[in-house]
Amino acid sequence: MQVVYEDNHIIIVNKQSGEIVQGDKTGDEPLSETVKRYIKEKYGKPGEVFLGVVHRLDRPVAGLVVFARTSKALTRLNKMFAEGQVHKTYWAIVEMRNEELGMRNELTHWLVRNEQQNKSYAYDHEVPQSKKAMLRYQVIGRGERYDLLEVELMTGRHHQIRCQLSKVGCPIRGDLKYGARRSNPDGSISLLSRRVEFVHPVSKATICVEAPLPADSLWSALAPQQEAGTDKA
Repeated sequence: MQVVYEDNHIIIVNKQSGEIVQGDKTGDEPLSETVKRYIKEKYGKPGEVFLGVVHRLDRPVAGLVVFARTSKALTRLNKMFAEGQVHKTYWAIVEMRNEELGMRNELTHWLVRNEQQNKSYAYDHEVPQSKKAMLRYQVIGRGERYDLLEVELMTGRHHQIRCQLSKVGCPIRGDLKYGARRSNPDGSISLLSRRVEFVHPVSKATICVEAPLPADSLWSALAPQQEAGTDKA
């Protein structure tokens, strides 16, 4: 576990692909419990450690996760996330099968979630049980087989980035569920919660943090030079 920011009210950690944020039926230890143990050991806290989960990332996704360390911060962060006051930026390596994607910068679909399949389906028009999904993106890196997109969510839907990019013919690398040709060797998908920015719920200071790039060399090859310190693919 890598802590990228912490104070008395919040802690932000860099989640690795494969980790779950909160407990589920698998019984695997969730990131929330790992963070609790870290706080307990670092600060020598007796008894149960308070930690509030305010948002989640899909298991195969890496990157920044924000937790609340106090009930005051949890209440305020929940409200901020619900009202879109927390700005999250994602990076995604995609199979660029749709050349038109590079000429657009916004996607709008209506998503229907299938609980049994744990999958969402995107439609170009409103259908029963659907929810409107919107995102903005820009191409920030190009390679021979893959491109790197920077994505900003305008709504928060189940598997939204994965589903919408797949719908326009650009599945995320390694995401077999949404149409990728092959899996990544480590079981991850090439989607990173790269940056989070918000006004601190208590101090009111501006918080802006970035996750480091995954160890996979393709991330560094596709990233802009000022981000990766290397040439683009």
